[in-house]
Amino acid sequence: MPEESAAGAEVTAAEIARLAGVGRAAVSNWRRRHADFPKPAGGSETSPSFALAEVEDWLRAQGKPAEVPLRERVWQQVCAHPGGAVPALTEVGTALLVVRDRPTDWLELTAVSDERTAALLRPVFGQVLAARLGPGHPLAAAPPRPAAVPLLRAAAALAAGLGARKTFEFLLARHFDAGPRPYPRTPGGLAELMAALAGPGARTVLDPACGTGTLLRAVPGATTLYAQDSSPELAALAALRLALHGSAQVRAAAADSLRADAHPRPAVDAVLCHPPFNERDWGHEELAYDPRWEYGFPARTESELAWVQHAVAHLREGGTAVLLMPPAVAARRSGRRIRADLLRRGALRAVIALPAGTAPPHGIPLHLWVLRRPAPHAAPPAGLLLVDTAATAASATAAAEGRPRAAWPAVHGTVEAAWAAYERTGTAEEVPGVSRVVPVIELLDDDVDLTPARHLPPAAGGGPAELSAVRGRLDEILARAARLAPPPADPPAGDAGRPPLTTVGELARAGALWLHTGTGGGTGTAPVLTVGDVCAGRGPSGALAATADTPVLTAPGDILVPVAGGASGAGGASGARAVRVVDADSAGAVPGRGLHLLRPDPGVLDPWFLAGFLRGTANHRRASSHASTATRLDVRRLRLPRLPLERQRRYGDRFRALAEFEDALRQAGRLGEQLVQGLYDGLSDGTVTP
Repeated sequence: MPEESAAGAEVTAAEIARLAGVGRAAVSNWRRRHADFPKPAGGSETSPSFALAEVEDWLRAQGKPAEVPLRERVWQQVCAHPGGAVPALTEVGTALLVVRDRPTDWLELTAVSDERTAALLRPVFGQVLAARLGPGHPLAAAPPRPAAVPLLRAAAALAAGLGARKTFEFLLARHFDAGPRPYPRTPGGLAELMAALAGPGARTVLDPACGTGTLLRAVPGATTLYAQDSSPELAALAALRLALHGSAQVRAAAADSLRADAHPRPAVDAVLCHPPFNERDWGHEELAYDPRWEYGFPARTESELAWVQHAVAHLREGGTAVLLMPPAVAARRSGRRIRADLLRRGALRAVIALPAGTAPPHGIPLHLWVLRRPAPHAAPPAGLLLVDTAATAASATAAAEGRPRAAWPAVHGTVEAAWAAYERTGTAEEVPGVSRVVPVIELLDDDVDLTPARHLPPAAGGGPAELSAVRGRLDEILARAARLAPPPADPPAGDAGRPPLTTVGELARAGALWLHTGTGGGTGTAPVLTVGDVCAGRGPSGALAATADTPVLTAPGDILVPVAGGASGAGGASGARAVRVVDADSAGAVPGRGLHLLRPDPGVLDPWFLAGFLRGTANHRRASSHASTATRLDVRRLRLPRLPLERQRRYGDRFRALAEFEDALRQAGRLGEQLVQGLYDGLSDGTVTP
């Protein structure tokens, strides 16, 4: 790549750390210790940025890795775009469409000077955008400038290895992560479930609050995708993302869907929507007489019911809409008349409660509403399908030894099975605590409360037999804990002095161990070990963030250390308790954000010896910096004694035994909680007698 193409690019300290393969603290140390470190070229006093070319020169002079990967160069050029990242990404996305759809033309058009290439690309950009996004799309009015051609060439070179779609996904992910405000994003697994509920026959699909386009991207086999978002930036990026994802025609517009509907016709097969929640300024005053309110005029506090009716109004007869909703919509009194009319006329077919944490806001169990456009003169269904996946998620998590991520396939399967049965016959097998088809007449009371848990019979806990089994497992684990209990502590014998100490940083420089900062991102499908997983002693529960990086996978003998924790009176002891040695069950995972991975040379360091000393409370106090509400650990400052390998292994054996004892106590705690709650439930519902 020509050097001048990155001349204006700037990088932050975090990006320098990524380029050099070190932690953020190392970059801070370089700035303090080296007077010749490049001076800030932009940014702010608290978050400065540096010229990429100067940083590369300095890294080379210091003998540090300075070869910036192509993907990082492309990203820095995107950041350096004079119009900002979004105009850069729209130019890159259009160029990638040409690279993918007309590769021969791209090679011919870019074999000349930048000025000539820009002139030749103008009509081609217009043709490609018109073919995929429709004639007159606003993006076609912004042809590439000569100054942008180096960026487009670099993006095409990156696409030669990654592919056009993955290149754009990588750049989009970087943009969304680096943005000053959070973008609304629907998790991929949830998007796939919503698309599955919409049905495999959906050929025309609308998302009136498309955000980043994740819901429409999950629809297989669609021929036309209609997208709209009130943010022009998101509408443009989603349009290009969808065009690069498949072959469907994309029709995207930037406007408020409730106030300025850009796709009133034609009626579509399906609507998927993750609308904004709890909006008061959704157009209540100016839309009072809108024909979309077939089922009642929504109150000012019921913006979600406005989105529901907007979705139903766009469906063809028999078409399906799936919306992600906050749980309050199923029970608020201000919406009961609309809910009742949706039920009476057969528009609302299912309400599905998802487990908490499925999508933001993560603290509440969101609902899926499945609706269908009723055909005239057709009899409405006699019952509403209600599904509550909390019990399914809890059972799957317990079966997977506490890994929440393992619960999603079970949730997905439970919902799809119940919906498929209801679709075929209008009814479904009743599963206590999970699913039931409730007669509409039962729901049409004064409240019209559609919260699934309030209409499902409690799950059978197994009664005394199940509680006895839990008690038996608890007895076994308590006996195991008693066997593993450490012997009384003995004082050191003799007057031998303490051995000399070293630090993790010194061991890393000497090559005795390798230090890696977790990101939770990369290519592939490996699970992610989160800070919560390490602290709870469970398997990986996180999902991989899609980036172009090759992820580092954990291996047996690695050590994981969280770098942040709550401020506590123990001076960081809560973080100390989380140091963990990777075993066979947690190998092959990606370390998540907030974790450091230490990989010791087994010929020099015993991993259990290393982990045991890193866990010391006093050690953490020395290596931690404190803020008002949190502590942050500098792993390189953690200390341990210099000992021969044989003595290390003696310590390591003792530390391993302590870890096994701790794991037994953790399992006993979980079983004890299960037994206590089961007895409370059994005594209160009559399945157990006092």
